[in-house]
Amino acid sequence: MPIDLTPAWISLKITVTATIIIFFLGLLVAWKMANYTGKWHGLLDGILTLPLVLPPTVAGFIILVLIGKNGPIGKFFALFDVSLIFTWQAATIAAVVVAFPLMYKTAKGALEQIDTNVINVAKTLGASNARVFWRVALPMAWPGVLAATALAFARSLGEFGATLMVAGYIPGKTETIPTTIYYATQNGEMQTAAIWVAIIFVISLSVAVSTNYWNKAKSKKRAGAGRK
Repeated sequence: MPIDLTPAWISLKITVTATIIIFFLGLLVAWKMANYTGKWHGLLDGILTLPLVLPPTVAGFIILVLIGKNGPIGKFFALFDVSLIFTWQAATIAAVVVAFPLMYKTAKGALEQIDTNVINVAKTLGASNARVFWRVALPMAWPGVLAATALAFARSLGEFGATLMVAGYIPGKTETIPTTIYYATQNGEMQTAAIWVAIIFVISLSVAVSTNYWNKAKSKKRAGAGRK
């Protein structure tokens, strides 16, 4: 039975776009928070990780309030005659919100494992904060950052609740793999649902396995270099 691959392309477009945004935004925030020791650290960290523990429908409702036609972001875009609701861009925003904490927490943990003496030496030699991050901190924390990116990718790909609230299920426009599975199941199309479950399973497993092999290869390479 032929199957329409449109949900796969839409899901990949949303997921890749969200992952790119999450990568840079998550790294920036993780680096700032890893070096911040002020009294508001606990509160800020809690706010940044809140989407991780909130039900997706709650996150979706908050996003809907913000980007809807009566929300502050929605009103701003309305000035340019742009509506975000029920678009793939809205689904991307939902994916960014729910997957960001995974990138942030994992990357922050990796950055906090770096020997502060190395960072201090780089600064003493005159390196700017940006240069220290890109040339010193990031290469040392890269295995953790890669794992964080893989987690964010997988979470974005599997996002359902918030996506359904802000983007709905519009064939050819906002139909993602998770929403397609849901509606196929609701309509009794179990074979179609099973095919999409297999597809998203294979994609997610491939990302996880590839990340593990890459990290293992890098660890062996570093160990080999250390013995020379």
